[in-house]
Amino acid sequence: QVPLVESGGGLVQAGGSLRLSCASTTSINVINWYRQAPGKQREWVASISGSSSTDYADSVKGRFTISRDNTKNTVYLQMNSLKSEDTAVYYCNTKDAWYRDYWGQGTQVSVSS
Repeated sequence: QVPLVESGGGLVQAGGSLRLSCASTTSINVINWYRQAPGKQREWVASISGSSSTDYADSVKGRFTISRDNTKNTVYLQMNSLKSEDTAVYYCNTKDAWYRDYWGQGTQVSVSS
């Protein structure tokens, strides 16, 4: 088991910012952020490796920044210039050595236009 706990979601106006956190009780190599909007499939947003290499979906590139604090076993997703289409439940995800998926409970992000 790899417990993941997201926090930091909320309601924000378009153009605003939020910072999400994904905390674990253990050190984790790769952490991914996904999101799922109502009626849509879950989509990948960003990833960060243990060496802090990052990758982003085109839809968030230049607006979102993923980072990590290994002393706190926490990964952050800084979201700037938020748009209404960013409204979704955001989940953090990792895989163990056997490629089994672990997910947090999700945190709601709502952007009002």
